[in-house]
Amino acid sequence: MRIAIVHKDRCHAKKCGTECILYCPRVRTGDETVIIGEDGKAVISEELCVGCGICIKKCPFEAIDIVSLPEELDHPTHRYGKNGFALYGLPIPIEGKVTGILGANGIGKSTAVKILSGQLRPNLGNFDAEVAWDEILKLYTGTELFDYLQTVSKKSLKIAVKPQYIDYIPKKFAGTAEALLRTTDERGKLAAIVAALKLDAILDHQISTLSGGELQRVAIAACLARKADLYFFDEITPFLDIYQRISAAKLIRDLATQRPVVIVEHDLAILDMLADTVHVGYGKPAVFGIITRPKGVRVGINQYLEGFLTEENVRFRDTAVVFEKRAHAKGSKREDLVTIPAMTKRYESFHLTVSGGTIKNGEVLGVVGANGMGKSTFAKLLAGEEKPDTGTMSTQLKISYKPQYIKPETTDSVEMFLRRCTPKFDTSYYQHEIIEPLSLQSILQSPVDALSGGELQRVSIAACLSRDADLYVLDEPSAHLDVEQRVKVTRMIKHLAEGRGVGILVIDHDIYLIDMISERVLVFEGEPGRAGAAVGPFAMRDGMNRFLNGLDVTFRRDQSGRPRINKPDSFLDRDQKSRGEFYYYTADEV
Repeated sequence: MRIAIVHKDRCHAKKCGTECILYCPRVRTGDETVIIGEDGKAVISEELCVGCGICIKKCPFEAIDIVSLPEELDHPTHRYGKNGFALYGLPIPIEGKVTGILGANGIGKSTAVKILSGQLRPNLGNFDAEVAWDEILKLYTGTELFDYLQTVSKKSLKIAVKPQYIDYIPKKFAGTAEALLRTTDERGKLAAIVAALKLDAILDHQISTLSGGELQRVAIAACLARKADLYFFDEITPFLDIYQRISAAKLIRDLATQRPVVIVEHDLAILDMLADTVHVGYGKPAVFGIITRPKGVRVGINQYLEGFLTEENVRFRDTAVVFEKRAHAKGSKREDLVTIPAMTKRYESFHLTVSGGTIKNGEVLGVVGANGMGKSTFAKLLAGEEKPDTGTMSTQLKISYKPQYIKPETTDSVEMFLRRCTPKFDTSYYQHEIIEPLSLQSILQSPVDALSGGELQRVSIAACLSRDADLYVLDEPSAHLDVEQRVKVTRMIKHLAEGRGVGILVIDHDIYLIDMISERVLVFEGEPGRAGAAVGPFAMRDGMNRFLNGLDVTFRRDQSGRPRINKPDSFLDRDQKSRGEFYYYTADEV
C-alpha cells in the first residue's frame, strides 16, 4: 500500500521547473504518473507511482511525500481527496471514562474528533462520492465503535465541543461573557462552573476584550455547561496557569462520571492526571496518521515518549524523550551575566514588585506563577516595552522578546520575515540551529498571516532567537505546540544558551517544559490581578517546592524519570507533604 501526498499550500508549479514531472522515471517511459492539475498543483497517480522517491528530493518546495504502508492499512478511515491526508483508526469513547488522544500536530487528532462528533462523515478513502452509513457500519460491525457510530449516523447524539483555536470565538459572538455562558447553561451547573474557574470578575466583560487565558476558561465553561451525550475538549491548557489547569481537569473528571469525555491534550502532566485511557496517534504530520487502540494512561504516555509502541511493534521516532534525573540542589555554577534590578510597577488596580537577581552566562531561567501575577508585565519591563516606576534596566543590554499573545502583522512569507530578523539566514549554522529544530523548512514560502497557531508560535520563537541579543525573553513558548515540538524547542533553547553564552528567560505553565529546560527558577507570588512579587531566582528544588506548596500539589518521578502528579490524598501525596517535599521526592534525593 502506497500513498502519495501533495501539499497544496507548498506546491508552486509556476515558480519551479516542474521537477516532479521532469525527473519521474515513469513519466519518461510515457506514463502520466505526475501531471499538473486544473488548479495548477501537481497530481500523482498512486497506482502508477513506483515509490522511487526522486520527485520528493527534486521538489524545491518539499511539497511531496510518498509513503509505503503495511497492507493491513489498505482502507483508511478518512482521506482528504486525491493526494490528500489519510487517517487510519479512531479513538473509542467509553462511558464513565476520560479518553485521551496523544500525538503530534497534523496527525489527525482533530479529524478523529470531527468524525466522532458527527461533523465529518468518514469516507473510507472513497473521496469521489459520499459513502453511505450502511457501508461504514458494515466495516465496524463487531467492533467497540459500532454502537457509537450507529448513534452518530441517526443524528440522535448530542455533542458538546470545546474547539482548539479559541481566537475564533470573538469573531462569531458579540456580547459579554455572561451572555455567552447563559446561552449554554443546559445542565443548571453554570454557577458552580463559573466559581470553580474563577470567572466571576469577567462576566460583564465583552468577549472581544478577554485575554487568551480568560477566553480559554470561558470556552471550557461553555462546553461543561451544555447537556450532551458526549463531550470533546480540544486542548484545554493553552494560556492557563497550573492552578487553572488543575481546576479545569477536576471539573472534567467530575463530568466524566456522568458522560463519556474525549480530550486532546499536549500537557502530559494534565493528561496523566485527567485521562483513564490514551490513544496514541503516530505517522507523518500532514501525510498520514494512525490512531492506536486504547492503552493505560501511564503505559501510553511512556510508550509515546519512548517512541516505540510495544503492542503494535512500531518505532515511530528515532530517539526517546529522556527526563534528566539531575540533582536540583546543585543549582547553577555559571558566572553572572545579567543583573535584574529591583523594580516596581504600579497600575490602577495592580502592583508588581521585583526583588532583583541575576541571570547567569549560558543559563536558562524558568519563570513560574499563576496568571495575573505580573509575569508578562515583568517580561515587558525587561524588554523595555514598559517603564518601571522605580529601578532601571541597563540601557547597554540588548534584549530580544517574544510576547505571550502573537498577532501576525505582515503578509510577507516566513522566509522574508525571518530574513529581516537576522543577516545570517542562509548560513549553515542558522539552518541547523533554528530552521531544522523548529521544522520551518516546509512553511518558509507560506504567508505569515495564514499560519496556524502552532506554526505562528514556532516562527515567533525563531524570530526572537534570530536577533543578536544578550538576553532572550520567551513568554509562553509552549502554547499550541505538540509534545515533540516542545521537546525540540527545549533542546534548541538550552543548546543556544550555552553555545552563544547568553541568558534565556522562559515563562511557561508546562511543568514538563520548565523541568527539562531550567537550571534555576523565578517564582511569582501574590494575589492575582491585584499584587504580584517576583522572588528568587532559586535553585530548582527550592523554587519548585515553594511554588507547588502554594498549589498544594505534589510531583513524583516514575521509573522512566517522567514527572507525574500524585493523586490527591494518595499515600505518596501525604508522605511528600509531611516531608515538605512537593517536587520530585525520591529516597536518593533527600
